[in-house]
Amino acid sequence: MADKSTLDDALALMRDLRARCDWDRAQTHESLRPYLIEEAHELDDALRRGNAADTREELGDVLLQVLFHSVIAEEQGTFDVNDVAGSLVTKMKERHPHLFGGGERRPWEEMKASKRESIADGLPAALPTLHRAFRLQERAAGVGFDWDDTEGPAKKVEEELAEVRGELAEQKNIGPAGAARAQAHLEDELGDLLFACINLCRRAGVHPALALDRATDKFARRFEAVEDLARERGIVVADAGVVALDALWNEVKLAE
Repeated sequence: MADKSTLDDALALMRDLRARCDWDRAQTHESLRPYLIEEAHELDDALRRGNAADTREELGDVLLQVLFHSVIAEEQGTFDVNDVAGSLVTKMKERHPHLFGGGERRPWEEMKASKRESIADGLPAALPTLHRAFRLQERAAGVGFDWDDTEGPAKKVEEELAEVRGELAEQKNIGPAGAARAQAHLEDELGDLLFACINLCRRAGVHPALALDRATDKFARRFEAVEDLARERGIVVADAGVVALDALWNEVKLAE
């Protein structure tokens, strides 16, 4: 069996590629940005599917991006991979003062709050919307702006849902002239409802993106089963109507 490669081997390979491959040599921090995002999504998908082999491969692709950027910076004289590792070690020790340095255990968000100018400071603009809302709520909770339990956010969801219902009722009487303004109001109310749902998820210890993934996968699985049943019975889904489709849906749910 061949010896396993090491991180040093991977770093040496990256340096060699920068020296001898035209494409690798032409890359910059800027040109690599889309690839980092793509690789992160592919890793996330492998993790979601629970596929160990794919996860290992995708972790390698993400590592490639880390080494790529580190070697480019090394060539520019700004920092190298050891500086990257040093930043990681320093940050992790700061996050665990009770384990390194004899400090007291403190919530990470509480420690970070003292270094921020605002609650949104440092959150990337392109962060997925669900996660951005979740992180903002986490940061607010880290400085004490939070519910005591899930009862508060649950009531807030009910309150926001009532406001959405009220807005929908009002829109039935709005003419074309006020349609744009009414749409903006509805977006505001629905946004408040979604934000409240995210807060309930957070307070219950569930990440909203993961919960939505599960719900989306479940819906896709069930509707595919509805389509299969429809084909078996000679039903055209597009022509079946909501009553027939709902009956098939309930049948699929019972079968599960």
